[in-house]
Amino acid sequence: MTNPIQKKFADLATENAPGQEVRQAGTAAGSGLIGETLAGRPVDFSHGDVDAFLPSDGALETFVEGYRRGGSQAYTEYLGDASIRAGVAQRLGDFTGAALTSGEDLIITPGTQGALFLAMGATVTRGTKVAIVEPDYFANRKLVRFFDGVLVPIAMDYLDTQGRAGLNLDRLEAAFKDGAEVLVLSNPNNPTGVIYSPAEIDAIATLAGRYGATVIVDQLYSRLLYEGQAYTHLRATAMPRENLITIMGPSKTESLSGFRLGVAFGSEAIIERMAKLQAIVSLRAGGYSQAVLKLWLAEPEAWMAERIVKHQAIRDDLIAILRRIDGVRVRTPEAGSYLFPQLPKLTIGALDFVRALRLQAGVTVTPGTEFGPGSFQSIRFNYSQDHAAAVAAAERTVALIERYRAGA
Repeated sequence: MTNPIQKKFADLATENAPGQEVRQAGTAAGSGLIGETLAGRPVDFSHGDVDAFLPSDGALETFVEGYRRGGSQAYTEYLGDASIRAGVAQRLGDFTGAALTSGEDLIITPGTQGALFLAMGATVTRGTKVAIVEPDYFANRKLVRFFDGVLVPIAMDYLDTQGRAGLNLDRLEAAFKDGAEVLVLSNPNNPTGVIYSPAEIDAIATLAGRYGATVIVDQLYSRLLYEGQAYTHLRATAMPRENLITIMGPSKTESLSGFRLGVAFGSEAIIERMAKLQAIVSLRAGGYSQAVLKLWLAEPEAWMAERIVKHQAIRDDLIAILRRIDGVRVRTPEAGSYLFPQLPKLTIGALDFVRALRLQAGVTVTPGTEFGPGSFQSIRFNYSQDHAAAVAAAERTVALIERYRAGA
């Protein structure tokens, strides 16, 4: 029988998660997938390329200023440096349409991943029923299991809906009626890039308020919106503030992932628990790195506009390539930098195709099963890449799809 501790960590299953060296490993012996190569310049679509999209201006200089402050910056409060939190809170209040006090309702964390871990640790315990959107960010399901919660999947029919994410709101209400105490979701959604409509956000707020559920919403890509897309912040609705935690950070849109910075804000009671957990897990977000948050949400307007235009151009070129192939289904992302195409039936399994794509075409993607068991026929691209390299990699991808298409 598997040891419970071994089982807990086996369920974390990082083999296919972004950022792992195993991405570059060969296939299992005897798989028979290594053959004629299509590889050009390798492209890793499992995460954004910070060399193609450089960090926002002044990041290094501001980091150095924090370093020069010495101990006062190295050993901040567990919540994070008070003066930095005050500035961030002011800008986040303006951005989300609901003021923050800058006191006890915001915490700086080691990346948004750290914020998610702390938020789940502060709200989920053995037996807690947690509503999880499928597909959604890969860590959500894994953290529920890690904290011994009970998964309650809520389907999102993103391919067959326009103007809304396609969340099954009837199923969500049924989950709350059946005792789900927490809902975790990303908006814009990772991996599909869709935005929840105002009506969907209002419905989530209403249902969570009616049943007293806590909502943890990851809004990491809420700044990178395309074509004048509207965005509704959950915290700007009538949802009770005491039951809401919003997670954001500068790691993706702003290419500051190397500084490992995130923030969580909302319910003071939950933030207090998160601070206690952070105090024993990591003490605080990196002290010197926290200084870089002085630049966040304060970039020149032209800088953000240019970044959006460049990402949209890559998105459109990749979609045009994918849609040339019969049987590929892909929704145009409304925000962020992810594509989540559903592939036609292939002669090899989905994970074997992902391996073949890496070995034969020099293209690394994340398998759809990371985002929900029902997404086994999908793959995720992070197209925040060098434009020409991304287009070439997409061409190699569709060539391999044709090679392994069932009936070809």
